[in-house]
Amino acid sequence: MAGIPVADWDACANPDATLFNPFIAHAFLKALEDAGTVGGRTGWSPRHLVMKEANGSIGACAPCYLKSHSQGEYVFDHSWAEAYMNAGGRYYPKLQIAVPFTPVPGRRLLVRPGAAEADREALLVAAATELVQRNGLSGLHITFLTQAEWNRLGTRGFLQRTDQQFHWRNAGYASFEDFLASLASRKRKAVRKEREQALAGGLGVEWITGRDITEAHWDAFFTFYMETGSRKWGRPYLNRKFFSLLGDVMGERCLLIMVKRGRKTIGGALNLIGGDCLYGRYWGAVEHHPCLHFEVCYYQAIEFAIRHKLARVEAGAQGEHKLARGYLPTTTYSAHYIANASLRRAVADYLVRERAYVEAAGEQLTGLAPFRKTSAAGEG
Repeated sequence: MAGIPVADWDACANPDATLFNPFIAHAFLKALEDAGTVGGRTGWSPRHLVMKEANGSIGACAPCYLKSHSQGEYVFDHSWAEAYMNAGGRYYPKLQIAVPFTPVPGRRLLVRPGAAEADREALLVAAATELVQRNGLSGLHITFLTQAEWNRLGTRGFLQRTDQQFHWRNAGYASFEDFLASLASRKRKAVRKEREQALAGGLGVEWITGRDITEAHWDAFFTFYMETGSRKWGRPYLNRKFFSLLGDVMGERCLLIMVKRGRKTIGGALNLIGGDCLYGRYWGAVEHHPCLHFEVCYYQAIEFAIRHKLARVEAGAQGEHKLARGYLPTTTYSAHYIANASLRRAVADYLVRERAYVEAAGEQLTGLAPFRKTSAAGEG
C-alpha cells in the first residue's frame, strides 16, 4: 500500500463520505502491512490490483493477497482444499480479494465512479482471473463483497456463496428506551435484566474516541484482545503495533468502549465508525461478569448508534444469540473463480444446497425476531 497514492486509492474505495467504510481505506490496509500482520511469513502476501488510466491516475483497485492457507478469512473453504489436495491437486497458493481478518461486508472491486464504471470493473475482474491462470493458482476468492458485486460476478461465471450475520438496524429511534419499546414485552424485560446484571457491583462504562485514546488505553485493550483471541483461536491475528498505528491514522474512526471496576479497567470493545454504520470488531475482559459481553458489544453499540444517528450496527460474524438483542439475520456474499473444472463442478453443486440452507435459516430466524409484530423493525 505504501507504493499506491493515498488520494487515488481512497477516491476509488470511499468516494461517498456518507457511506465511508474504514476497512477498505488506504490507511487501514497500510496499517496492517506496516504492523507486519500481513506480508512476510504470515501467509497473506499483498498483491493489490491497480488499474491505471492513460493519465496515470487509478481508475480501479482491489485489496488482493496471495494466500498460502485459509486462515483469517471467515468464509471457510477448508473442505474444498482438502478434497482437491486428496485428489492430487495443489490448492495453495490462491488469490484472495478481501480485507484480512475482517468479516465486514462492503465493496471489494473498488471502482472510481463515472461513465466507465462498468468497464473498469470488468477489466479489474478479468485481470484478476488472468493472474490466476498465468500463475497456476487454484482460484480467486472475493469475500464479503456487496450483493450488487456478487450478482454481476455471477453473470461472469463466478460461483456464488452466501452466509449470514446479525445486524442491528436503526428505525429512527430517539433513545435506547425508544428501541426497547419496539420489542415484545418479554424480550424488553429480558434486555433490561441483562443490562442490570452486567453493570452490577459498581461497574462503569466509558466511551473513548479520537485524540482521547492514549497508548495506555491501547495497552489495556490489547490485553483484553489477547485474552479473548487466545481462548478462541489460539493465536490472535493482530499485534500490539497495529492498534497504535490504527489510532495514529484512524483515531477519529475508533470507538473504545471500556469497562471499569473502580480505578481498574477490566474489559473493553473496539468499534470502528463508518459513514452510516458502527462496526463492532474485538472484545475482551480479564474478569467474568454475567452479561457484560452483551452490554459492551451490543447494547452500548446500539446506544452509540442511536445518539450519533447511524443507520446500523454490524457486530461481526456469526452469533445467533444476537437475535434476542435486536440484531436481525443479514445475508453476506462471496464469489469464487475456481480454475480446475472438476473442482468447480463439485463446489458449484455444493453451493446450490448451501445457499438454500442459508436462505431457509434466515427466514426461520427472522420469524423469531424479538420485535413487536406491529413495529417497523419487526416487519423489516
